[in-house]
Amino acid sequence: MKTPVAAKLSRRERQIMEIIYQLEEASVADVVAQLDDQPTYDTIRVTLGILARKGHVSFRREDRRYIYSPTVPRREASQSAIRNLLRTFFAGSASKAILAMLDMSARRLSKKDLDEIAAWIEREKKST
Repeated sequence: MKTPVAAKLSRRERQIMEIIYQLEEASVADVVAQLDDQPTYDTIRVTLGILARKGHVSFRREDRRYIYSPTVPRREASQSAIRNLLRTFFAGSASKAILAMLDMSARRLSKKDLDEIAAWIEREKKST
């Protein structure tokens, strides 16, 4: 089965997927309860059906309700999203993306954060 592509998700679908990843599995009511704007039960039910057809979630029946879970592990989905982000905005360059993120958050990085980043870079330099 082809891995679902996160870029093809609407804003609401991404919100729902984030909730399902956080909860690991969820019913429609669970998802509705987690959303700040409190959409209708039917809206979320329909959207979960769309996510199932797109291959992003699977479901099982439990009494009178359906329980949804992601079809792709979170790590795999995040790597797919990052690959898409790199292709779309950074011409496939991980270093350009990393530098852009560091530039955006430079004032918010603690000394500990900077030390972790520097240590990772040094490890990578030694392993190549």
